[in-house]
Amino acid sequence: MIKRVFAIIFFLVCSVPLFAQDSNDNEMAMQYYQNGEYQKSAVLLEKLLFKTKSEAYLDLYFNALLKSKQYESADKAIKKLIRQNPGTLKYELIQGRIYKEKGDPENSAKTFDHLLHTLPDDEAKIRSLANDIYQLGEYDLAISVFLQGRKNLKNDQAFTFELLSLYRFKKDKNKLSEEYLNALSTMPQMLQQAETVIPSVFENNADYLMLQTALLKRLQKDPQNESYSRLLIWQYLQQKDYEMALRQLIAQDKRIKDNGTILFEHAQLFTSNKAYEMAIKAYSYLLLKGKENEFYLPSKLALIDARYQLLRSGKSDKKDVILLADQYQEILDEYGSNTRTLFALRKWANLQTYYLQDPKKAETALEAALKIPGISSIEMGEMKLELGDIYRLTQQPWEAILMYGQVAKEFENQNIGTEAKYRSARLSFEQGNFSYAKSQADILKASTEQLIANDALNLSLLISDHLETATDTLALKMYAAAEALQFRNLSAAAIAKVDSIPFLYPKNSLTDDILMFKSDIHIKNKDFMLAVPLLKELINHQQKGNWADEALFILAGLYEDQLNDPEQAKTLYQQLITDFPGSMFVTEARKHFRRIRGDNIES
Repeated sequence: MIKRVFAIIFFLVCSVPLFAQDSNDNEMAMQYYQNGEYQKSAVLLEKLLFKTKSEAYLDLYFNALLKSKQYESADKAIKKLIRQNPGTLKYELIQGRIYKEKGDPENSAKTFDHLLHTLPDDEAKIRSLANDIYQLGEYDLAISVFLQGRKNLKNDQAFTFELLSLYRFKKDKNKLSEEYLNALSTMPQMLQQAETVIPSVFENNADYLMLQTALLKRLQKDPQNESYSRLLIWQYLQQKDYEMALRQLIAQDKRIKDNGTILFEHAQLFTSNKAYEMAIKAYSYLLLKGKENEFYLPSKLALIDARYQLLRSGKSDKKDVILLADQYQEILDEYGSNTRTLFALRKWANLQTYYLQDPKKAETALEAALKIPGISSIEMGEMKLELGDIYRLTQQPWEAILMYGQVAKEFENQNIGTEAKYRSARLSFEQGNFSYAKSQADILKASTEQLIANDALNLSLLISDHLETATDTLALKMYAAAEALQFRNLSAAAIAKVDSIPFLYPKNSLTDDILMFKSDIHIKNKDFMLAVPLLKELINHQQKGNWADEALFILAGLYEDQLNDPEQAKTLYQQLITDFPGSMFVTEARKHFRRIRGDNIES
């Protein structure tokens, strides 16, 4: 026993210098490596590797050799390791890398090919090898290993997540799409991930069309796969092809005998994307399910609202307006005027005021609505603003100022209160009370509400820029009167009023303001081709005034959205960005420019 203890102590004492030496070599090797002295590092790492047989030194050693271009030494070392451990995948991988880096692509390709064809039927080993390959930056080879591994394992679903990650990293849109479709054939839970990841790689409609083609082929082979159907609907939505999306949604609803949940959700999406016609068709389909369906009443109300939004977008005639007003009236007749039907009453009043030219009827209804018990303070404020506008239309300015004043006082330092102050200032301007209107506008210029602050600034400049002479003052009064006419939807009379200003006051300074005023009217009336020359004239004036940057932004928007000329729109957005770098429209112009160019813009 004593002899045995002595032997152990002797071994430990004798081993201390060896451990100390290894530790010192390790420390020096790492120091040389970090300092870029790879030759010196390689000498020590070789000693440590072959002495300890530790994989921890393997990559560092060969990295040091290759970084110092010691290709022959690397070749000899790896062949020695392969002889000692034949069939080790990691060593073959390193050998292929050595061939590649020393400029021997033929032997490199042979080595990698041999590696692929000698893969074991072991998922863990395949994954480990592919991970080593990935670390070397050989992404295509890593993909090939995973795909060959699938064949070896006879499992088409193996390594799905690894392949998805690699295809996404390489931005290989086609392979990424196919791999998601492959996954969805058996893993429907992957659908949400697909809808999240694909937009981060896809850049334009051509990419979505490629996905669409692949999906349609899959659906021909597997028409009952609901994941494919849902992804097809999703990609139609990405392309803004709402009609095709609706067709697929209705087909899906019939196929799975859904209660309408999916279709109702997408109908709401159509509305939020201003695809009102498709929303109307979707809600109309849902109503066919009958009154007992849980989405019947929500669909009926949403259908009316979609028609209202369509009307406001300028795509309905008077017959549609009357029908819509009657539908709101039916709601009020059936359920009465109360907090639950307030939305219908307010929209009915809007139709009466601005589309059926009967503001007095709306005035009476809104005055009565203010007395409905239980209305929230914010809804009360909104209705008072609406009523104030009606008083302006019916030429009761003092009543309008009273309404605006109440809202401004009750909602001090809130957006609705700031809006009330701006409307009051605008009314004062229309009445020719320029000094008061300017004083109010000057206060509102500092508003945190950007749009109101910008409108207030424009109003202040409009007044201050055109009061220098008696001629300008008289011209401004006519311009203010034209704005009052336009507020009452008397577009022809408003344009006639501003067109007479140059004849009555030929030396007035309102030229640019008149151009913008007329272009706004034409755009509101959907007469886009009449607005274009006015905006171009404004932009091309030698002395660019307050409206040039906004005119550029509006004109670019017309070419992009209404006139189907994205290249012209892109040119105008670029001009705005270049000529007016400090404009409040630059940020949005840059987004539109990049979108037209085909950049992938995150939502």
